[in-house]
Amino acid sequence: MSKDVFITRTSAFMPLAPVGNEQMEHVLGMAGAAPSRARRITLRNNGIKSRHYVIDPETGEARYTNAQLTAEAVRGLVGEGFSLEDLTCLSTGTASPDQILPNHGVMVHGELGSPACEVTGMAGICMAGMTALKYAWMAVLSGEHASAVATGSEAASLRLRSTCYEAETHRQVEALEAAPELAFEKDFLRWMLSDAAGALLLQSSPAATGPSLRIDWMDLSSQAHEMPVCMYSGADKNPDGSLTSWTSFSHEEIGRQSILAIKQDVRLLNTEVVLQCLEKPLARIIARRQLKADQIDWFLPHMSSEYFRAPIIAGLGRLGFPIPEDRWFTNLSRYGNTGSASIYVMIDELFRSGRLQTGQRILCFVPESGRFSSAFMHLTVV
Repeated sequence: MSKDVFITRTSAFMPLAPVGNEQMEHVLGMAGAAPSRARRITLRNNGIKSRHYVIDPETGEARYTNAQLTAEAVRGLVGEGFSLEDLTCLSTGTASPDQILPNHGVMVHGELGSPACEVTGMAGICMAGMTALKYAWMAVLSGEHASAVATGSEAASLRLRSTCYEAETHRQVEALEAAPELAFEKDFLRWMLSDAAGALLLQSSPAATGPSLRIDWMDLSSQAHEMPVCMYSGADKNPDGSLTSWTSFSHEEIGRQSILAIKQDVRLLNTEVVLQCLEKPLARIIARRQLKADQIDWFLPHMSSEYFRAPIIAGLGRLGFPIPEDRWFTNLSRYGNTGSASIYVMIDELFRSGRLQTGQRILCFVPESGRFSSAFMHLTVV
């Protein structure tokens, strides 16, 4: 087995030009006859100023598939000591694959055109990128591979276009007006999610020059044994909290009820996400790892919205694990919520910033509201 595993190269790829808040509805389109009532409320709370979409703002057509987006990020890793011919293990994660089958990983491999290699495609929501990273880490740690590439990517905008909601908005306007919470459940996510891809190169020894990040540990956990579904797609949520799969609906019903749209129970999210995804798992990690807040030099939290900054601060305080905000690093305001790519995009920017110093410790935190899961990763700069 390899003694240590290091992140030696990082890459992030943002499609097209940044899209400002006032441009969003022009790019995504109006889901109905009038501008969204949820947009301004959502943007006021989430703190996002710009984001990137794969959608061409002039034509409305997609300029990249998710697989193409991810392949661009992987190509960004190529340099001294690594080429695509060296790629023997590719581990991908996304919440927005281009198709149900085959898996996202093999589609990325096809775009790259690199030689035969081991490929995995992790499903999930925000944690899919961290699950992919853990697979790559274990692949190198076990000695199965001398290096591995992990990716997180999203092309969420393709599922947020107004055309994805047309059948419902044309046939159920009155029902949505009568139940505005249902409309908000689907509409507010249109102003939260954005597109990006990130890639990390993992190797069994640090880079010859420049910084590397040693992966000290990764802890992933689920609270699904206690919690119902909060964020979902391809299903309809029943009053008892259970899901009815898209396979139970006719093609007409799938369109009319926007079954494939991404939906989220906002009230459940706000009530439970910090407790279930931060406080409970981190309490276990603190005890297991003897982790201390004053040992953390950088805290990289994946936040879907600035709205959650204060609750995270409060949650850390309740754990006796306060991390001053001057040690936080996030680029949410510029890139938006890029889901499974978010932690990759943060790591890449910090890695290239020149602000890292040997011996510094980094704590990464990725919550997922699907059924309340979380991932924590501890890195050391070498």
